[in-house]
Amino acid sequence: MYVDFTARLYNRSAPIHPEGSTITRYIYSIPIPPRPERRGILGIEGMKIGVIADDFTGASDIALTFALGGMTTVQYVGVPSGPSGDVDAGVVALKSRTIAAADAIAQSLAACDWLLAQGATQIVFKVCSTFDSTAEGNIGPVTAALAKRLGETAVIVCPAFPENGRSVYQGHLFVNDGLLSESGMQDHPLTPMTDADLRRVLSAQTDWPVAHVDFRTVDRGANAIVAAMPADAAMVIVDAVRDTDLIQIGAAAKHCKLLVGGSGIAIGLPANFDHAPAAPHWPGISGKAAILSGSCSRATRAQVHAYTGPKREITAEQVMDATVDADGLADWVMSTDGAPLIYSSADPDVVRAAQDTYGRDVVAHKIENLFTDLTACLVQRGIRRLIVAGGETSGAAVAGLNATALRIGPKLAAGVPAMKVEGTGIAVALKSGNFGGPDFFSESLHLMEQST
Repeated sequence: MYVDFTARLYNRSAPIHPEGSTITRYIYSIPIPPRPERRGILGIEGMKIGVIADDFTGASDIALTFALGGMTTVQYVGVPSGPSGDVDAGVVALKSRTIAAADAIAQSLAACDWLLAQGATQIVFKVCSTFDSTAEGNIGPVTAALAKRLGETAVIVCPAFPENGRSVYQGHLFVNDGLLSESGMQDHPLTPMTDADLRRVLSAQTDWPVAHVDFRTVDRGANAIVAAMPADAAMVIVDAVRDTDLIQIGAAAKHCKLLVGGSGIAIGLPANFDHAPAAPHWPGISGKAAILSGSCSRATRAQVHAYTGPKREITAEQVMDATVDADGLADWVMSTDGAPLIYSSADPDVVRAAQDTYGRDVVAHKIENLFTDLTACLVQRGIRRLIVAGGETSGAAVAGLNATALRIGPKLAAGVPAMKVEGTGIAVALKSGNFGGPDFFSESLHLMEQST
């Protein structure tokens, strides 16, 4: 019997990462007792897990995790109006990360209601693995609203994603071997993350108590995690530094109605529904390709620099002065050999200068509209493969695709699947700004053409 009850309300403790700069990863099986036939929360059979994602790249990130776990997975663009069909895991992609909290709550509850109507037994609120948010939200307010709708009390919160270097230890979020607040995310133009203590970040967003289950408890397994969960209402930051920790968290969450986290939180969930890992089917798609990048993250800027194909930068000044337009850019893409890259991925100082000159929201809105119009023009001209870098840019591009659903294909990089736009022959990849290695663009274009 475990007697070390370690869930505790928020307190500051110095982060000492147990793994140093290298995280060893290994997988082992957790015995899960046979489950009885389960119906959804509303008593409907069908979809097993429903996901509400606060942006498009995050949606495809967690959709890949479920697909690799052997679940038939579809990513929906916004809340669908009709039934889901034969789907094990349904992922509703919203663009709610940086909108007003009240709007984010309304959209998330609408998504939740639709997922429940499809038979979902469990709801996952997918947030960024770097916990992108501000003091106003939207992670805390949306979590509280979903918990109330579902009748959940203690809610596990864990954005860890070890494969991409995100780990949570002593309640602090690390990116590789450094704190979140020193990772470059402190310079994010919309959600600067200047504090790595997730308990403090979340406490600023909600009046719910914020508790913590520490690494020592997680290391003792699923039963210890369950025993450590508070009996009363609380949002509970749960430490995880390895995939095995996430598998234990998944086993502990078997009967939870609501979970909050990055895509890593889904690693242990398919087994709760008797699914085993399997590679998603992919036919291989070739043809004209293009790359659009609006992310200003360090990783994406390095990828833009490393890309050896044709590329063209668009600046905030050009967009604001209307000296570039979607038709002209699309003509350049289609008339250029190879896979052209169009990017607005500037250094943080350049971004801040443009925001100071034109206004942060004005610049962002104008650039997103350009990427939406450009994507629509490329579709009209017969584009077959499209890679998009950045969450806001991905949302803009999906709007230009006029897509309603994306079928999940194989893994291109950690957290990034190839996806087929339903009803078309177009392959698309939506990449979070910080994901992928230096040669992500060229490697992904090649993988999209391979069948599995």
